[in-house]
Formats: sequence, structure tokens, C-alpha cells
Amino acid sequence: MAKPTYQDLLDAGVHFGHMRKKWNPKMAPYIFMERKGIHIIDLNRTLEGLDRAANAMRAIAKSGRKILFVATKKQARDIVANAAQSVGMPFVTDRWLGGMMTNFATIKRSVKKMQNIERMLADGTAANMTKKERLTLDRERQKLDKVFGGIESLGRLPAAIFVVDIQHEHLALAEANRLGIRTFAMVDTNSDPNKVDFAIPSNDDASKSIGIITGYLVEAIREGLGERASKPEEKEAEVEA
Repeated sequence: MAKPTYQDLLDAGVHFGHMRKKWNPKMAPYIFMERKGIHIIDLNRTLEGLDRAANAMRAIAKSGRKILFVATKKQARDIVANAAQSVGMPFVTDRWLGGMMTNFATIKRSVKKMQNIERMLADGTAANMTKKERLTLDRERQKLDKVFGGIESLGRLPAAIFVVDIQHEHLALAEANRLGIRTFAMVDTNSDPNKVDFAIPSNDDASKSIGIITGYLVEAIREGLGERASKPEEKEAEVEA
């Protein structure tokens, strides 16, 4: 996917911010103008933020580390889950459980429980159970998969998180900041861009806007993974760096 142009972002509605009365003054450097009471995001600043974020994500992917994608609002869930899965990155799109990163050992136990149930249902262990017991077990598996399925392959804390809407995902952002995990985010005009390391000023409510931003970042990750695969001798040194 080529880098989106100014026109591409315009067509996707990336420039539409919130109403003026909802704005965060710290977003002032990223606002181009006000139109009919709505702030318009400066897409030149969006392109700058997108470049910085893509370069950093490419480097993280090349080093073999993970980026956790977080988007639990309805219009972003499927877009972000599909994007993360396409490059083998973990994701949380159902709901953020408090302690998902700060209490990672407990979360890993829940993932292990889910995997054990899956194994029981697959290898015939559950065949000796009653129909009702098997149904109960399957329901529990579905419930766990909904919350933890996207982080099943996450063996350790991610190197970074990417968030759609830092207001909505404030718990995830707070945990990342507490642990010193690098943060990337789509930041709308009602939010504080200083709360993230790599802010991409953009409309975080429209699915087209979420799609174009996430799509480009995922391509940068794919490039990083490709570079890693083509230079296996560098892998060890990069992971340690």
C-alpha cells in the first residue's frame, strides 16, 4: 500500500475533527481551521505523524518485537482486528481488562486456561462428558476467546501499542505509560496528543479514516517483517538492542 496522499486522506474524511466546544487546546498545532463549529485537522500534520509512526513501527517489526493493536469502539473493531491479524500482531478489540499489561502473569493464566479447553474439545478428552458439560465448556471457551483470542500468541509484554481513540482506550494507554511501553495513536481534536509518543492527528470516529491510517501502518509493519526475514543473521542482535 502506497503512502496515502493528501487527497486520499481528504476523501476518507480524516480531516474532520470534533465540534469546537469539545476540543482540547493542546491540539491547536494540528488544527487547520474551524468550519461550521467543527475543527478541521491539518492533513499536512497528519502525513508527518503518519510518516514518523510508520518508520518507528517498521523498525519494531524488523527487530522481531510485537505491537499490540487496541480498538474496542464498534466502528474500529473489525478493521483493526483484520489489520493486526494480517501481519501476525496481537490485538484487543472486545474490551480492555484492567491489568492486561500491568498484571500480565494473570492474563497469561487465562490464556492458558482457554488453550487447555480448546485442547480438551479437540483431542477427544471432552467426549466422556455429558452433552451439557461439553456445551458449558464450549461456552466458556467462546467467552475467553472473545477477550483473549487476539493476544493468545503474546508470550511477553509488547514493545508498543497502537490505539484508536485515546479517550476511549485511556486504561490501555495508562498501563502502557506506567510500564514505559511505546505508544502510537490516532488522536482526534478532543484529545491530548502529548499523552502518546507517536500521535497521528486524525478523525478516530469514521471507519474510512480508521481504515486508511491503520492500513498504511500495517504495510510499514509488513515491510519491517520482510526486511527481518531477508536478513536472518541480524535477528539476534536486533532483538537484544
